[in-house]
Amino acid sequence: MSNFIPTDRKTDYLLPPSVDDWLTQDHLARFVVEVIDGLDLSHLTRQYVGRGSKAHHPATLLAILVYGYCTGVFSSRKLEMATYDSVAFRYIAAGTHPDHDTLATFRRRFIDELAGMFVQVLEMATEMKLLRLGTVCLDGTKIHANASRHSALSHGHIIKLEAQLKAEVQELLALAEAADTANTPDGMSLPKELKLREDRLAAMASAKAKIAARAQERYTREKAEFDEKMSKREAKQKKTGNKPRGKAPTPPEPGAKDMEQINLTDEESRIMKVSGGGFEQCYNAQAAVDAQTMLVVATGLTQAPKDALNNRSPIGVAAG
Repeated sequence: MSNFIPTDRKTDYLLPPSVDDWLTQDHLARFVVEVIDGLDLSHLTRQYVGRGSKAHHPATLLAILVYGYCTGVFSSRKLEMATYDSVAFRYIAAGTHPDHDTLATFRRRFIDELAGMFVQVLEMATEMKLLRLGTVCLDGTKIHANASRHSALSHGHIIKLEAQLKAEVQELLALAEAADTANTPDGMSLPKELKLREDRLAAMASAKAKIAARAQERYTREKAEFDEKMSKREAKQKKTGNKPRGKAPTPPEPGAKDMEQINLTDEESRIMKVSGGGFEQCYNAQAAVDAQTMLVVATGLTQAPKDALNNRSPIGVAAG
């Protein structure tokens, strides 16, 4: 006959359970709570006026956010649900359940202060030898910019539009100089049409100049990388006396490429491929996580569509 441990969900505890007994002593949630309890949160608590119903303490809300980000839970609604479903979150919240509006409002209200406190948590983790960066995992998600991809223009398309608009301007000037205005289409205001096209040409020239500036910045960066690679190849050849294997690096080309784009509404955003297919005007929000402790060690917003650590990335600088 099989001998199973009985499953009993009906019998009450003889004594009230303690949340302190729910987690092992070395659990990450304990570390988060202990570190945040040691922070000076007076600049947060002073901003609560004390009127109305009782508020959740900033230390509790901050601990929920920090532990949530450490374990990959970012949504306020998911954090609220975790205070019911997760033993670790129930321990951090001490059996309370801050709703998602409270968590989202707290994050928005103290967004600048929270950034500094996250850094303090990471510094404390490093001092306590909990955080020793070895393998860092990076993941990103595309965030839609407040601009349509249809507002984006490529360098090649701008050149074609400029030629078209200049031809239209010459045609309008010829109409304006004609003595017989019968050839002017009914309802057309020549000064208005000229002004419209001149404004478009000015906008095109500004966009082309910005694309050219970006292209120069890209070329300067790529040229420095190319020179560094060639220098290493030459040093290796001098050291070994043999020609380096592999294809030599291709030197970068100066000037703007036809496919380089700029969005007239949001110049900093880029067209990126999104999940589910298609392309949208986006930013790439990235988070870097220590693989062993699951602590978020850096976050950043980048224009690069692909997730990669490098020296130019805000995440690369922070995590490196």
